[in-house]
Parts: sequence; structure tokens; C-alpha cells
Amino acid sequence: MQKKIIIAGPCSVESPEQLELIAQALSPGSVEYLRGGIWKPRTRPGSYEGVGEKGLKWMVDLKTRFGFKLITEVATVAQVEKALSAGIDAVWLGARTTVNPFYVQQIADALKGIDIPVFVKNPINPDLHLWIGALERISKSVNGEVLAIHRGFSSFRKFKYRNQPQWTIPISLMQQFPAMRIICDPSHIAGEREVVHEVAQQAYDLQFDGLMVEIHPNPATAKSDSAQQLTPDAFKSMIDALIIPGLEATSAIASSKIEAMRKRIDDLDEKLIDLLAKRMKLSSSIGEIKSEESISVLQPQRWKWILTRALGLGEKSNVSEEFITALFNVIHEESINRQVEVMKKQNFDSSRR
Repeated sequence: MQKKIIIAGPCSVESPEQLELIAQALSPGSVEYLRGGIWKPRTRPGSYEGVGEKGLKWMVDLKTRFGFKLITEVATVAQVEKALSAGIDAVWLGARTTVNPFYVQQIADALKGIDIPVFVKNPINPDLHLWIGALERISKSVNGEVLAIHRGFSSFRKFKYRNQPQWTIPISLMQQFPAMRIICDPSHIAGEREVVHEVAQQAYDLQFDGLMVEIHPNPATAKSDSAQQLTPDAFKSMIDALIIPGLEATSAIASSKIEAMRKRIDDLDEKLIDLLAKRMKLSSSIGEIKSEESISVLQPQRWKWILTRALGLGEKSNVSEEFITALFNVIHEESINRQVEVMKKQNFDSSRR
């Protein structure tokens, strides 16, 4: 099994003293890279936007004295040039950069021919193709390894985590690019330090290749993302406690039990597809009546009732609110599409009479 990539360090580089405390608490052998945000892209002006270029010198000093490899975020051509000139060993593109192909291409051009690892975080919104596009742009330009970082996706609803993992998206990336290494940023998914360990273990359970974790000597005083940063001691305890699972059961009995339950799941999947097909057929029939009576396809009160009822049933059956909401949103969207198509067809037929 390949060694996990571990990246750790503060969300924002704040002072030489802050970095010194972190360096003293860690060892170069315990982490692959020491991370630090030099330039911080903030949602609103007036927030802490990083110390800027002078922070690079503080980080390089740790590399000289302690032997750490360094990684920082870059979002502009100028930042790429300054990071490379200072001696940074690897860079990452943040979610706010990945969302814009123009920015990604500019950074790809600035990194052209460079032989260092480049990590690419997923875009803010859950768009796999946008993420793949960013990875491809960087891969075509650099000579070093290109890796992906899953940091979760923003949501207008507040669920358990700050950014929703939507694990199926990075899993799809793994399936399409099996040779590409993908690590998880549990700090940004969690949003609160109490659940960072939980998210990190989920990532390992899903065969991620490593972690990027935010740590701070005194998280309560951190100038950015204080709620999600761990102390160095808490970080080391978490890494020691994480379980790296294998791909197969170790006993014939366990393997047999899993296969039996998978057969039951396969049977249930067939029934689910059949039920969904019947539901969509009913939606199409309703669309025909709505077309004949000139009734709006979208019925907000009905949709509100459906979702509220489904959430109540899910709670009784111990099915999470996040899952029920996501599932029924997709079902509702398909139902709307079916009814719109029915109405378009009937309107077209009427116009030809």
C-alpha cells in the first residue's frame, strides 16, 4: 500500500513565531508538506487577506532549518512567480480559482514546464467537469505530478458540515482517472475541529491517498478559519488514530456475508428502478392533464408538502436529511422535466391541427 500524503499547517501564515511553534511540534518525517496560506482570497474585503510575500521568507526559513517541504496556494501569475522564486516545493489551486477556467489557464501557462507537484482543489460548486477541466489544463502544462484535493462543495443550506462532501463526485473522478492521486481536505469539509477526525476517517475508508489538515498553535486566536483548525497535538493524535482499511475482507466468513448482502442490495436496486419508473409515468400523466387544463407545471405548495413529508419519513427510518433532500430534489427535477416535455409535445401537436 502506497504511503499516504499528509499535508499540515496553518490556514494563514501569520508570523514567524506561529510557524516556529508548528515546526517544533511536527517533524519533516511526519508530514509530506508543511502548508501555509500566504495570500488569502476572502469573500469580503476587510477580512484577513494574508501577510503576503514576506511570509514566503518565513516558510523558507523553516525549510532551511528543519527540512520541511513547503506548499502554498497560488491564485495569480504573480503569486506563482513569487512562490517559485522563493523556493516553494509545491503549490495548490484553491476552489475559488478552479471555478474559473480563465484563471486556471493563466496559472497553467505560468507553470509551463515546471517540475513540481501541483494540487488542484475542487471548484466551489459540485461540477465534476469543471474540476476535470482544471486538472487537464494543469496536466498539459506542467512536468510534475498533478493531484486533486477534495474540499467539499458549498451549499445554500446548512447541514452537518461546512462544505458538503458529496463523496460520489470525487469517487467518479477516481474512476475516470485511476492513476491520479486524490487527497482530502477534511478541515474545509468539516468547518469545525470536532468533526475533522470523522471526515478524515471517511476519506480513508473511501481509499483517498492522503489528507490536507489545517493546524494552529492556538486555534482560538487564528486570523482565519479558527473553528476548523487543530492544535499540533490534536493533529498528531488524529493521524495516529486513523485506520487505513484494506480493499478485501480478511476472512472467508466475512466475504460470504458481504456477498449475500450485496445480492439483497442488487434485488432492492431492481425494485427501486421499477418504482421510480412507475412514479415518472404518473408524473407524465399528470403533465398531460396540466397541459389540457393550462395548469402550471411547478406547484410550490405540493413540492413543499412532498419534501416535508419525505423528511419526516426519513427521520423515522434513520435516513439523513441531507440524503432525503438530495434524492427528492433529483426526483422532483426529473418529474418537472417529464411534465415539461409532455406539455411541449401536446402544444406542438395542437399547433399542427
